[in-house]
Amino acid sequence: MPERLVVVGGVAAGMSAAAKARRTNPDLEIVVYEKSGFVSYGACGFPYFIKGDIARIEELIARTPAQFARQGIRALTHHEVTHIDVTARTVTVRDRRTGETRVDPWDKLILTTGGVATRPSLPGVTLSGIFTLRTPEDALALDAWLKEHRPHRGVIVGGGYIGLEMAEALMARGVRVTLIEMLPQVLPTVDPDVAAPVAETLTRHGVEVLLTHRVEVFEGKTRVREVVANGHTFPAEVVVLSVGVRPNVTLAQEAGIALGPTGAVAVDAQMRTNVPHVWAAGDVAEVHHLVTGKPAYIPLGTTANKQGRVAGTNAAGGNARFAGVVGTAVVKVFDLHVARTGLSEQQAREEGIDAAAITVQSTTRAHYMPGSRPIQVKLVYERGTHRLLGGQIVGQEGVAKRIDVLAAALHAGWTTYDLAQLDASYAPPFAPVWDPILVAANVASR
Repeated sequence: MPERLVVVGGVAAGMSAAAKARRTNPDLEIVVYEKSGFVSYGACGFPYFIKGDIARIEELIARTPAQFARQGIRALTHHEVTHIDVTARTVTVRDRRTGETRVDPWDKLILTTGGVATRPSLPGVTLSGIFTLRTPEDALALDAWLKEHRPHRGVIVGGGYIGLEMAEALMARGVRVTLIEMLPQVLPTVDPDVAAPVAETLTRHGVEVLLTHRVEVFEGKTRVREVVANGHTFPAEVVVLSVGVRPNVTLAQEAGIALGPTGAVAVDAQMRTNVPHVWAAGDVAEVHHLVTGKPAYIPLGTTANKQGRVAGTNAAGGNARFAGVVGTAVVKVFDLHVARTGLSEQQAREEGIDAAAITVQSTTRAHYMPGSRPIQVKLVYERGTHRLLGGQIVGQEGVAKRIDVLAAALHAGWTTYDLAQLDASYAPPFAPVWDPILVAANVASR
């Protein structure tokens, strides 16, 4: 009898794990249980589906269960694992369409239950018209609401990545948006000086931005009509909650799988948990942060796919390791692009590092080239050693390319001196002769 691998969760990490396990061991029996109606979807595309840039939700599906079946992987949608028995090596599975429950055995198990969108326990939060955006069903429900009710006023709660993208999406659908953030800045993963132009861009495009405002209640009879924050009332015929993601660790906890200091599942470099024959990957699991050397919780699709490949390789009998992350991310806010990697200045100081930071203003192309745009580069480094700790970039073009260079430098453990010597590409349509990141590195190195 071939060994049986069960994967709990069928999105980025889960399907990457299953596919890699199949390539590693052609004889392995592989079953994936996914409680939603879709597998292998790109959740990062949901705001662009809502905006209308993507016509059909199916365009965000990388592969269907039928396609996986041709690879010898059974991917069962609408199947929810409700219990894991690590002693008997079984899972209890409920078919969400029929209500039928069964117990299935496993020899190896990969936990990829992902994250859960935070839904604050506030009065009125269960009113219709209030949405999170985590699954295709969430995106379809929000799209249907916008088509049916054609709201004129909306509120977004939270100024993180999804909140910023959804502000643009709702505005494109004819909704006047108020964005409410309880912190003194939007995009809390960057420093305040980098977040400031983001808020300015939102305002310039018609979004009402309210900082240091805490939502207190959602009002309405059956449908949301108003949001109350800091004692003030704001009209809202649709609300999008974007207040963070927490790891979906309920099954892990009940099974005795250990959590780490972040509250996500603790894993080693091979994605093994503390329980033999059980691996974890994706938004349910911690990551190793290469700059701090500590566990971190950074739920991103890029990381989930990489962790899934490692977990699948090892569960199938191979040998792979996940080196870690530096927390690289980029977001588009109307015509502004904002990216970050490593530690922000504030995060570095919270880690007890004697950090310094410099910011330079430059241009994305040679100054004489048509279409040249301003760009701001911030570098964070350790005082004395000049070890690069992180970077943040904001501008209207060339941001994603340059943040990837800084991410590579962090993976390599470079100093600002090393970065200043980088042989970067140059041609007037793409960069000045001194690229903005080299300018920043030179200033930091002084």
